[in-house]
Amino acid sequence: MDLLKIENILFYLALAGYLVSVVLFVLLFVNKSEKWGQLGKKVLTAGFIAHTLALIVRWVNAGRIPLSNQYEFATAFAWGVSLCFLIFERKYKLLAMGTFVSPILFLIIGYAAMRDKSVRPLMPALDSKWLAVHVTLAIVSYGAFAVAAGVSAMYLARDKFTNDNFSSRNLPDKENLDLISYRVSAFGFIFLTLVMITGSIWAESAWGSYWAWDPKETWSLITWIIYAIYLHLRKSRGWSGKRAAIFSIVGFVCVIFTYIGVNTFLPSLHSYA
Repeated sequence: MDLLKIENILFYLALAGYLVSVVLFVLLFVNKSEKWGQLGKKVLTAGFIAHTLALIVRWVNAGRIPLSNQYEFATAFAWGVSLCFLIFERKYKLLAMGTFVSPILFLIIGYAAMRDKSVRPLMPALDSKWLAVHVTLAIVSYGAFAVAAGVSAMYLARDKFTNDNFSSRNLPDKENLDLISYRVSAFGFIFLTLVMITGSIWAESAWGSYWAWDPKETWSLITWIIYAIYLHLRKSRGWSGKRAAIFSIVGFVCVIFTYIGVNTFLPSLHSYA
């Protein structure tokens, strides 16, 4: 069995695991029993392990870090969402987060599943030490923003749930959800800032200019500005609550457009990723 077949088996095991975790996290609320959430986290963790192995196998097969085309970045993006979910769920002990984040994760890896998975040589512009640094930072940043958007969705839906024993054990009050979303967004913003800096350095070495107003560069800047405004208003104006939650979700929509929308609708130097 060749490495590409092994990668595909591991990839689809991860995809199946993420799909099952979506169902289990939904059952957490339907049946109001923590056992479904615990099982959902275990299945998502198993999917994450299979996903990690798939990326490692592709790395070995390609002889380079697998971050150079739309399939590779999409599957790495999904991996970053999974990683950030597991990190922040462990930090905040918030299983219910999975009900809102796992669908985002599954949609992203589903998008990856529809891309061309063939292994191709690096384009000359990508043959740089900055590839691993720049794209890895983007994966962590985007993963954090996905988790923040999920928590913001929890905030907006919090009033829909009755204040029974299950909700009191598994759903923080709106003030804490707002704070978690803010902290995760701030974490993502730090990495997004590093993405912008390393991307500019890489662009200068590859194309002779730090900034070219390429569509992806422009939309990356728009996304950065949106999160900068969000964090500034939080600190200077005490902005919180529903407006902040909506702002967080809008920011993540811009993240998705920066990756998928620009590649689909706008000619770009970055169309390969």
